[in-house]
Amino acid sequence: QVQFVESGGGLVQPGGSLRLSCAASGNIFRFLAMGWYRQAPGKQRELVARIGNGGTTTYVDSVKGRFTISRDNAKNTAYLQMNSLKPEDTAVYYCNSAAAYGLGSEGPDTWGQGTQVTVSS
Repeated sequence: QVQFVESGGGLVQPGGSLRLSCAASGNIFRFLAMGWYRQAPGKQRELVARIGNGGTTTYVDSVKGRFTISRDNAKNTAYLQMNSLKPEDTAVYYCNSAAAYGLGSEGPDTWGQGTQVTVSS
């Protein structure tokens, strides 16, 4: 059973940057498409960035050009570099499998703690 632990969130001013990390346990990480999901207050969780097991990346339009998803299979870790942050990016960010989900999807049924990102001046 794969488990994910997110870290790197915090409070940042508009225009600032954060780098989130997702540490995965298990021996199948390298075979998984991975995604970063977020859930803002009062909104459903959505997949905002996805990286395939071959390295192909896709993003929802709202974060395209500002966010970059990457992975290091040797370290069983996925990352989300977030630049030019906006107040609308405020949410709890989660990592999880994205193999069966498209951009904007709610994702799997089981989730970790996530990491809080707050963008405020």
